[in-house]
Amino acid sequence: MTIEDRGDAKLLTHALAQDTLSKLRDVETEQVGFRKGLVKLGRICGYEIIDGAMETEYVSIETPLTETTGERVKGLDDVVIINVLRAATPFVEGLLKAFPRAKQGVISAGRDEEAGRDEDGTFPITIDYVKLPEIQEKDTVIVADPMLATGSTMCAVLDEVLNEQPNPEDLFVLSAVSAPEGLLRVGDEFDTADLLTVAIDDRLNDEGFIVPGLGDAGDRAFRTT
Repeated sequence: MTIEDRGDAKLLTHALAQDTLSKLRDVETEQVGFRKGLVKLGRICGYEIIDGAMETEYVSIETPLTETTGERVKGLDDVVIINVLRAATPFVEGLLKAFPRAKQGVISAGRDEEAGRDEDGTFPITIDYVKLPEIQEKDTVIVADPMLATGSTMCAVLDEVLNEQPNPEDLFVLSAVSAPEGLLRVGDEFDTADLLTVAIDDRLNDEGFIVPGLGDAGDRAFRTT
């Protein structure tokens, strides 16, 4: 099993996910390689969610030669993927390769860097746009953002996702890299969410960036630096 319970989060230890993340971390990885890496990592994470968290059922199949029994994944039509703009866009592109029939939502949310961190270590968050599908109790909801730093953005996003919506059967917060502080904050405020990440990094620096991290995933993916 390549999803390990680490207490505050579930760690995706698949060798190919770790290999891809190492390439994403490398400062020498340029824009195209970085975007393709996020797509690839999203696809791997999607497959691991299917393998580790979704049930299967046995079905009868008629082959060209005879009738046999096959196995299919249950609930693939009941998946909702939330794209936290903008850095999650290539990450979600990869997830959609695993969940091609998923309903999609987008939330534009960003922290106010100029305001700085509050005494509790969080940033003020501005949400500019929200477009979500209807969520049902039977759904598997995946909220994707490559970076989980202070947890400020993710908590604001989850407030929007769950506002006046039923609690889904499975709720995943999916990231490529996470800081311990962010995992604790999101876990405390949303204890029904499964926090799934490819790496738990060392710490946040004074500016609230993950160390060793990826740098600014949005800037690297969209070449805005």
